[in-house]
Amino acid sequence: MTRSVLLLAHTGREATTDAARRVVTRLQAAGVEVRVLAEEAAEMGLSGVTPCTGERGSAAGAELVLVLGGDGTILRAAELARDAGVPLLGVNLGRVGFLAEAEPEDLDTTIEQVLDCAYEVEQRMTLDVSVQVGGEEVDTGWALNECSVEKAARERMLEVVVEVDDRPLSRWGCDGVVAATPTGSTAYAFSAGGPVVWPTVEALLLVPISAHALFARPLVAAPSSVLAMEVLDSGAEGVVACDGRRTRALPHGARVEVRRGHSPVLLARTRERTFTDTLVEKFALPVEGWRGSR
Repeated sequence: MTRSVLLLAHTGREATTDAARRVVTRLQAAGVEVRVLAEEAAEMGLSGVTPCTGERGSAAGAELVLVLGGDGTILRAAELARDAGVPLLGVNLGRVGFLAEAEPEDLDTTIEQVLDCAYEVEQRMTLDVSVQVGGEEVDTGWALNECSVEKAARERMLEVVVEVDDRPLSRWGCDGVVAATPTGSTAYAFSAGGPVVWPTVEALLLVPISAHALFARPLVAAPSSVLAMEVLDSGAEGVVACDGRRTRALPHGARVEVRRGHSPVLLARTRERTFTDTLVEKFALPVEGWRGSR
């Protein structure tokens, strides 16, 4: 049976194109089919690959989604990988790259590990999102990092009532509210003042953005909890975004419910590295003088 890998890349950068060509050459030499979205294959001038004319179903039957880019590209790849139940492995060609497993200098080693199937698969919790208007569900979505409810008009605050497990918690005049997973705790939720949560912790985060209220601290709820945000008539209309990619307008009276996702995202891991080491590396944290065990 022919092995198959879907390659996704952030095109438009010479470094990405060079990396993609190296990946394709090595995988094809080992007899592995390399799928690439047709538009990306054309932009990078890749030959001999299997072009996918659309994103839907492009990862079906593949053993891995290999991503060249930053966290934004990895989040795009997560949409394809999750639907197919396929693990994804990111090589950071962006800036921070919290979701990436490898850095550019690790590319050749990473390719060999893919060929040898020398990786473990880790499940990451997701969010399922329901949008309701007038008591009827009008849209659904999901997120790996976060679901945010934000004001649609710059000149007015968003007025929301926040609910946890069918009970009202507080009313906030704010720029928005972020509901996040532990994976997303280092993304938008972190920028809004939320806590960093280890990915192995199962929890839901709720972080207000610039709230005008005495009680407006980040909250950590159980993974079984249901978080809800209702847009009030007294403030601006809103917009809901899943991972900053999939958005929908929220009229007054709209309700957004967030709960633990029914399907996780699978991440391929090729090296033993603690989350503490990742934080130190990505945030360039000062650890000089540490005398702990080696």
